[in-house]
Amino acid sequence: MVQTLGGLKSSRNMLVDEQVAMFLHIISHHLKNQVIKHHFNRSEETVSISFHNVLDALIRLQDVLFKKAEPITANSTVPRWKWFKNCLGALDGTHIKIKVPIVDKPRYRTRKGDITTTMLGVCTPDMHFVYVLPGWEGFVVDGRVLQNAISKRHGLKFPHGKVQY
Repeated sequence: MVQTLGGLKSSRNMLVDEQVAMFLHIISHHLKNQVIKHHFNRSEETVSISFHNVLDALIRLQDVLFKKAEPITANSTVPRWKWFKNCLGALDGTHIKIKVPIVDKPRYRTRKGDITTTMLGVCTPDMHFVYVLPGWEGFVVDGRVLQNAISKRHGLKFPHGKVQY
């Protein structure tokens, strides 16, 4: 699927399988390119290029991989959602505690003193994610993260005629 629909191609020296394996290893174990280069006998540059190629392919697959949001119907009987006719779901930001080098700590410090990254998540009423934007440093206003999510090339899109809360 990553090859046929996402457009990921094997390079002269690396198959698609190895690129995907490196990508999955990085995201599942939160490893740096320096560690991955030793596991796969590749340069840091090759690891980085492969990671971004796989990520780009997955972004192109978002319409296939992410669930499409269905609006709340007018005759909904679910108590918590029946008041939100035509609403597609909910969005919120959250802080995730992280470890960063001492030199980067001021950028990631929140107003409460924690070292975090901010993530925006959008989910449907049945709690399936339809959009995730990770990676903001420390304390940031929710409106700024939302504006960034909307302005990105493959960012958060709202269908016309749907309610936005």
